[in-house]
Amino acid sequence: MSEPQEIVVGVGAGASAVPGKELATEDMVLNIGPQHPSTHGVLRLRLTLDGERIATAEPIIGYMHRGAEKLFEVRDYRQIIVLANRHDWLSAFANELGVVLAVERMLGMEVPVRAVWARTLLAELNRVLNHLMFLGSYPLELGAITPVFYAFRERETIQAVMEEISGGRMHYMFNRVGGLKEDLPLGWLERTGQAVADVRRRLPDIENLIMGNEIFLARTTGVGALDRETILQYGVSGPIARASGVDFDLRRDEPYLAYGELPVKVVTRSAGDCHARFEVLLDQLKVSLDLADACLERLRALPPGPINQRLPKILKAPEGHTYAWTESPLGLNGYYLVSRGEKTPWRLKLRSASYNNIQVLREMLPGNLVSDMVAILGSMFFVVGDIDK
Repeated sequence: MSEPQEIVVGVGAGASAVPGKELATEDMVLNIGPQHPSTHGVLRLRLTLDGERIATAEPIIGYMHRGAEKLFEVRDYRQIIVLANRHDWLSAFANELGVVLAVERMLGMEVPVRAVWARTLLAELNRVLNHLMFLGSYPLELGAITPVFYAFRERETIQAVMEEISGGRMHYMFNRVGGLKEDLPLGWLERTGQAVADVRRRLPDIENLIMGNEIFLARTTGVGALDRETILQYGVSGPIARASGVDFDLRRDEPYLAYGELPVKVVTRSAGDCHARFEVLLDQLKVSLDLADACLERLRALPPGPINQRLPKILKAPEGHTYAWTESPLGLNGYYLVSRGEKTPWRLKLRSASYNNIQVLREMLPGNLVSDMVAILGSMFFVVGDIDK
């Protein structure tokens, strides 16, 4: 009679704890989005899970695609601005800026000094608004609701002066080819200076609330680390790249507007994790407040003068092509303009920061737990409209 064979059957949580035995599990495909509270808008992530751990990740985009680049081709250069400021709805002024800089470069147009400094100031105020949104919403995604109320208080302070000058709260439509729509209102510089001072004074409220929080530190430190080599391969830019030690900022390295005359401090970290990305965002906000103060000081010293150039009724860019890029709040925004001498562009290609930044998720997410996916996704600081432009 043969000896009876021993059969080990694992049941429940203790199954994998049997020495020398592995519980065979089948990979599961999980769709996060496109309608899901963990995603910013209609982004879809197709995850392959091995238990609770992510094996592969594929960002699937296009659910919000509006065909902005094709719409640019049937609108003149004045009308394009109203479309271009919408792809990243948190950075409308920065989006407008890239378009007008490209057209002005094609025209060889010199912009009045007052317009240059006012544009620089408004670009930095817009950067502050963008960063405050993410500084408030990121802790919210990790379960902390209080910071978002503080962040929105500061946003409203800056929004008030932005709304006063442009009439818009999100889509300012204040840039024009050749300068700005109109001059600064009487007393606006003083009110803006006070708003900047108020935000700077109250910013430690947000910082102390978040940075010393044990739960926030545990959820972000060492999570979602992104190395420098991967960043360079994928063309990741902005605060995400600088959090991994990429010391690059167009405002310092290829100055445009008045940045060449300003002491632009580039904030970097080396860890490249969720916490480092949040730290860079917070420190960049402080730098933007300092730059805004420097612009206000210069604008107060400037003599009265024009704020824009007089344009013909029908504006045509000469035949040719150019590429203008800016350091937008979320990273590098590039505008490749091709003209055939008509009032509409033959092609206006938009290189948005969020598009490249989100592609790197396929490298970052594998190996992490599903519970950490939310923390990693939130730390990438993207806007879906900026991806699906």
